[in-house]
Amino acid sequence: MTSARKKASDQDGFFWKTKTLEQMSAAEWESLCDGCARCCLEKLEDEDTGRIYFTHVGCRLLDGQACACHDYANRSERVPDCVRLTPQTVRELTWLPPSCGYKLVAEGRDLYWWHPLISGDSNSVHDAGVSVRGRVEATETEISVEDLEDHIVSWPALLPKRAKLKKPPR
Repeated sequence: MTSARKKASDQDGFFWKTKTLEQMSAAEWESLCDGCARCCLEKLEDEDTGRIYFTHVGCRLLDGQACACHDYANRSERVPDCVRLTPQTVRELTWLPPSCGYKLVAEGRDLYWWHPLISGDSNSVHDAGVSVRGRVEATETEISVEDLEDHIVSWPALLPKRAKLKKPPR
């Protein structure tokens, strides 16, 4: 009986395929972020089931147009419940979006065509419809915790059809 062979990848040889998350430099680690900002959306967890619900409400530091943090270097001090991604947390968190570069690499999967490390273009995540650009309705300072249930959306846990393609649409 032979074991199943691992399918060859066009990405074999790149640092995210040759190094563990722990072996990556700080710059390599940061480059795994695709800039979608889905992780910066407020989430609710059902206490009975553990199910996570995304909202279209952003963290108070999220720039919804740029899909970036207004104060990335000081985010943990300014937002105490901001989760810093580490190799360990990436493997444990259940709410990272299915397209998350950190999650994909941790699972040994390839990055999507629109990831800036593949496309060479930081706008490709927006062009593919994966980012939160234009979809953040408010920030956590504008919506009370009690009202977050009224802002639950499904799209952050899904991928647009064009983002699932093996290559960019023509």
